[in-house]
Amino acid sequence: MQKKRTGPNDTAEMPMSGHLREFRSRLVKSVLVLIIASGIAFYFADTLIAWIKRPIDIDLVFLSPAEAFWADLKIALFFGFLCAFPFILYEIWLFVAPGLIKRERKILWPFLGFGVFFFFFGIAFSYFVALPFAIRFLINYGRDSGILPMLSVSNYIDFNLKILLAFGVIFELPLVMVLLAKLGLLTEDFLRQNRKFAILGAFVIAAIATPTPDMFNQFLMAIPLIVLYEIGILVIRLFGRKPEELKTERSEEARS
Repeated sequence: MQKKRTGPNDTAEMPMSGHLREFRSRLVKSVLVLIIASGIAFYFADTLIAWIKRPIDIDLVFLSPAEAFWADLKIALFFGFLCAFPFILYEIWLFVAPGLIKRERKILWPFLGFGVFFFFFGIAFSYFVALPFAIRFLINYGRDSGILPMLSVSNYIDFNLKILLAFGVIFELPLVMVLLAKLGLLTEDFLRQNRKFAILGAFVIAAIATPTPDMFNQFLMAIPLIVLYEIGILVIRLFGRKPEELKTERSEEARS
């Protein structure tokens, strides 16, 4: 059975049924917050679509009777998730924290706040830098070829939301690297020695994550991934655990 804290310094046994009830309770709370946030976002769907449409100067069209509704629903769910994300992450933490030892809680807790920050920073970087550049390049490329752009609202929303979400996730890379280093699972030397595999992996991830198969969008995502990888190495050098610290801790654990 897993230990569950009942106070700052107390622990108590909780049966499996108790864990299931707690999981259900936190899941229901998270879903309710997501539904409420998405409902509010749906009311402002037109404003949100105009906000997403900012980088282009053409009108969007819909090609089926229900396409505009589904586009509003997609964008409402996306922004509802963004609003509910900190609460959902906090509920996850409340569920898993009692099963962690004190050292693990001490390491993981600050990463929750930084995780939310880097997630939204990645989305902001995508919205203000990557997406406008990519969309203008791709549309102008078609125009220069003599093709008239006529974008479906559903396809356009899908393209933007996938890119925004992908950048939010990949900006967590330095944080994940530092966390693994703090836990003793990753070292600066290992990352430096495997840099070429990381570069290859960045392009593979970009090929999978980008909604279009063109090389331009893949480069647009792979380059920040590589830069974030190098930032992670630098941060580990500054704040990670030293090899001698890991050796000392492992020898102490072996003796105990």
